[in-house]
Amino acid sequence: MVPEREKGEGRDKKQGKQEEEEDDANVSVCPECGSKCLVRDYTKAEIFCADCGLVIAENIVDMGPEWRAFDSEQMLKRARAGAPLTYRIHDKGLSTLTKWNSLTQGQYKLKKWQQRTHIANTTERSFIFALSEIDRISSALKLPMNIREAASMLYRRAMKKHLIRGRSIEGITSAIIYITCRQYGVPRTLEEITEVSRVEQKEISRAYRFLLRELDLKISPASPIDFVPRFCSMLGLSSDIRAKAIEIIKKASEKELTNGRGPIGIAAAAIYIAAILNGEHRTQKDVSDVTGVTEVTIRNRYKELSEQLDIEVLL
Repeated sequence: MVPEREKGEGRDKKQGKQEEEEDDANVSVCPECGSKCLVRDYTKAEIFCADCGLVIAENIVDMGPEWRAFDSEQMLKRARAGAPLTYRIHDKGLSTLTKWNSLTQGQYKLKKWQQRTHIANTTERSFIFALSEIDRISSALKLPMNIREAASMLYRRAMKKHLIRGRSIEGITSAIIYITCRQYGVPRTLEEITEVSRVEQKEISRAYRFLLRELDLKISPASPIDFVPRFCSMLGLSSDIRAKAIEIIKKASEKELTNGRGPIGIAAAAIYIAAILNGEHRTQKDVSDVTGVTEVTIRNRYKELSEQLDIEVLL
């Protein structure tokens, strides 16, 4: 039995966290530079400052409809009551579900039969498991809803081409989430996905290459700049360091120093150099723990950047 006092404390903490997230979502002025130019990016579920780039709030909820209307006539045609269609459910949310609470014995049997009728065969049962796995990994990575929808659609596409049979569902779903994040510009490293996945990184990489080839997907290389805001926020670094790191990456790109180099390693080295130059030193281990890049890689990349860009780094 959990004491009532502990239950009360848990409710208070949860309520306090919800109130704090609501306050962040309702903010109208940047706490870093005082700018009122705030951008609500629902594709990345973030609120950030357009002037200094500070990420003010994460995991914001888009309360609008899932459809768009360009005039009043379209709005009248598309507006409807009831839950919207979603690709995250195997039947797209079209079926009516009966809740378990307050059921009589006869209703309980009907509920069991209703659940059985939703699953026609083992293929559909595997499909339901795959969608739940996509939702689980996305929740662990705190990905916005549009990423989950797109990943579910991509899995349906792979299933229609019979690419799932004989392969690990966990590996395929992990690779699909990695692909979707790359397509929508929501950077997540392969190491981050491996941490919450139930398969090893080697299996995810193999499934990633297989899907790109079979589905003829064109994924542009990730830019190191995409990783800078999130890594700086995780390290507790200021907006000045964020801007300085982006400046270093742009100069390195102009001199073609980023060619053939991993984008995460370049981003980690640029952040490491920018933090030292601005007097907010972070150790290579600190940067390594956040970015997932080894200290050796960070050391090699920062030496290359500092030498080729004539940056004097005083440790």
